Amino acid sequence: MQNILSLIILQIPSYSQKPGDSGTIDLTRPFDLIVFIILPIVFIILYFAWKRMKKRDQE
Repeated sequence: MQNILSLIILQIPSYSQKPGDSGTIDLTRPFDLIVFIILPIVFIILYFAWKRMKKRDQE
């Protein structure tokens, strides 16, 4: 029994990131601000502009 338990413990990765290790988004860092706030807004604006242009071309 102890042999099986030690084999199971050996298979647990020790240096991988665990879900509880990740922190919150720090909006004071420029990278986080650009990736999580600015880029999604830009993509949404570009999507609606593209749809409007596509609709005008069909008419």
